[in-house]
Amino acid sequence: MTRYLTLGNGRLHVGFDQFGQVREMYFHYPGLENHLGDENLVHKIGIMIDGVFSWIDDPVWTVEVDSEKGTMASLITATHRDFQIVVRFSDVIYNEDNIFLRQLTIDNESETARTVKLFFNQQFNISQTHTGDTAYYDPVENTIIHYKGRRVFLINAFCDGKPFSEYSVGMFGIEGKTGTFKDAEDGHLENNAIEHGQVDSVIAVSCEVPSGRSSVVDYWIIADKSIASAKKKNISVVDRSASDIILTTKNYWKAWVHNQNFSFYGLSDAIISHFNKSLVQIRSHVSFNGAIIASGDSSMLQGGKDTYSYVWPRDAAFSAIALAKAGDFNASKRFFEFCNKTITKDGYFLHKYRPDYSVGSSWHPWIKDGVKRLPIQEDETALVLIALWTHFELSKDLEFIESVYNTLIKRAAEFMTDYRDKSTGLPLPSYDLWEEKYGVSTFTASSVYGSLIVAARFAHLLGKQKYAARYTRAAENIKKGILEHLYDSESKMFVKMMHDNPRSVDSTVDMSSVLGIYRFGVLDPHDDRLRIAMEQTIAHLTVNTSIGGIARYEGDRFMLSTDDVPGNPWFITTAWYVQYFTEFIQKETDIADVVKRFTWFVERALPSGIMSEQIDATTGEQKSAGPLTWSHAEFVISILKYLERLETLGICDTCYPLKK
Repeated sequence: MTRYLTLGNGRLHVGFDQFGQVREMYFHYPGLENHLGDENLVHKIGIMIDGVFSWIDDPVWTVEVDSEKGTMASLITATHRDFQIVVRFSDVIYNEDNIFLRQLTIDNESETARTVKLFFNQQFNISQTHTGDTAYYDPVENTIIHYKGRRVFLINAFCDGKPFSEYSVGMFGIEGKTGTFKDAEDGHLENNAIEHGQVDSVIAVSCEVPSGRSSVVDYWIIADKSIASAKKKNISVVDRSASDIILTTKNYWKAWVHNQNFSFYGLSDAIISHFNKSLVQIRSHVSFNGAIIASGDSSMLQGGKDTYSYVWPRDAAFSAIALAKAGDFNASKRFFEFCNKTITKDGYFLHKYRPDYSVGSSWHPWIKDGVKRLPIQEDETALVLIALWTHFELSKDLEFIESVYNTLIKRAAEFMTDYRDKSTGLPLPSYDLWEEKYGVSTFTASSVYGSLIVAARFAHLLGKQKYAARYTRAAENIKKGILEHLYDSESKMFVKMMHDNPRSVDSTVDMSSVLGIYRFGVLDPHDDRLRIAMEQTIAHLTVNTSIGGIARYEGDRFMLSTDDVPGNPWFITTAWYVQYFTEFIQKETDIADVVKRFTWFVERALPSGIMSEQIDATTGEQKSAGPLTWSHAEFVISILKYLERLETLGICDTCYPLKK
């Protein structure tokens, strides 16, 4: 199930389901140590009104999950029509510390005063191991504390300034215990003070809400590495007030979102809002150390019960490009520092990484049919350098480039220069960007070409002319090889992949093939070979249902529910076509057609702005991991490319101020 909203500050990351319930809580890195850590765990919310109890995910509640415009905060509304009660959530993660705050405003729309009792259930699986957790009630601070080793979670709540009055701690999932949350369903908690093992907890806070008036509940969870430190922070929240922290956090993210003051010429408020929401979603997945995970959605399980909570250098590079082009050079720089620490001594990146720099899980073998092979996707190495050039072009941070030249730029460039077939000039085989096939793909070859071109620019910039010439020669040889071996002059298409042993070609129509030729500058956008190949690719991969969009490649069966389309539409591939289409804006009257294409993304996203990996071709339901940072990155890049194009044409002189 796609997440409906995520929040993060670089150390603490929270994911919400369609009912506004917490489903992920990562700490100390986004993507690493999910302290719910089980797809069945959830922080449940119960509400008793005039003695009648229900959970917020019961059918009696209508829940709408959105995000607040122009900032990183939730905007969740839960409505109980029979009782004429509306609960409005405003949730943030404090930008300065690891505190998750939920402010619930209870609106009583009836003609009589109401007693409303809220129950907050915490189901932790600390450090993703089901043993050794402890939860207890602290009578001195009137808090609940869950802990195991160096991971501590302190819970507190108030209604209109009055602290929570009931609590209970117990076991769940073992010894026949369903969970302490069941204790809430009669509207009264037993005040059990401590338990260890596999434990959960519940607190209850009562509110008296006059007719036509509102009450405010403040609830927070503090994540820390020691109980003493968590307690100090709790006192600080009580003294300062949750409202003040929420307000300053919202203001911080508003300033961040609007920092560059882009002029969104010709774009609707809905498109601008979706752009800002996409920026926020990318940023919520960026760790303090620069790791950018693909998705915090733990419900998306692959073979072996795995998730997308890793740093794929490819996905992260596109996110770094989006962040740099949006003006957040701090976040993009930290990503390249992460890369500088994870690149191998031989100059390539492995499949994926955990946010703590360690190597992630993989299904790429080091040996196949008795033959050794590098288990890499070479485009991941190439894309890091391409993203770094975008960062430098806009930030002009030459000192940083010099600091990583030998350890990152040169190391990767030397590997890509040497890792080539002497007869074709092309890169040696590796896995394709979809992580499915092994060979020489057009996308990978094009990305390596583009990467060596920027490596030559970096070398030239620093006065290393011998290396600049070396990388330029290698790039030109790759370009020659692409046009000679990966372009089919009869079909006028770029092939998906070339295989060795025996030499053969996979001619599957793949959006990444023609995109690589365009995106990495192998051919000019207006070159007839590229233009015709793009037209044919779009004709093959357009999803001709009411949903629309562009599939990855012909015959893509991944998560497909019908055989009548080439594949499900992906946000990424659809954005790629929009980016290419933007190249052909020549005058102001061309703008409307591009804007219409941006609207497709707004209409297919969740109200909160979340875009997953793909959507069902017939129902429009979001599929696979959501949010996917790569999807959001490509939308951001598409919008900024549009603004750059308008500025280049003189249609809008202030659309993209970063290029001034």
